[in-house]
Amino acid sequence: MTKTLVNITLIVVNKELETVLETYPDHPYQEAFAHPDIRQVLIAYILNRIPNHYITVDQEDQKEAFTSVNNLWHSLEENLQIEAIIHQGIEKVLCEQAQEVSRHIPEVVNPSLVASDWFG
Repeated sequence: MTKTLVNITLIVVNKELETVLETYPDHPYQEAFAHPDIRQVLIAYILNRIPNHYITVDQEDQKEAFTSVNNLWHSLEENLQIEAIIHQGIEKVLCEQAQEVSRHIPEVVNPSLVASDWFG
C-alpha cells in the first residue's frame, strides 16, 4: 500500500481560520481572505509561526485521517496560540496586501453619499 504524508497542522489551521474569520466583518476581512492568493499568504504566515505535525496514512484511509484530525490535535493552550497567530496574521497580511486587496475588493460606498442620477 502507498503511504501519503499528511500535514495535520494545515487541516487544523484551515478549520480554525474559518472559525476566526467568521468573527470579522464581511468587508474587508472575509472578502479579502476569500481570494485564494491572499488566503495562501495568510496560511503561510500562520504555518511559519507554529510547529507543524504530520502523519502518514494509507492512500485508501486518507479521508478517515482528515475526519479524525480533531482527535489527534493538541491542548487548549496550543489552540489559543494558533488563534492568536491567526488574528495577528489577518491584520499583518491585510496591511501588507492592501494594494492587492483594493484591486480585488471594491470599497464599500455609503449610498447616502452617492450622487443621484435623477437630478438630470
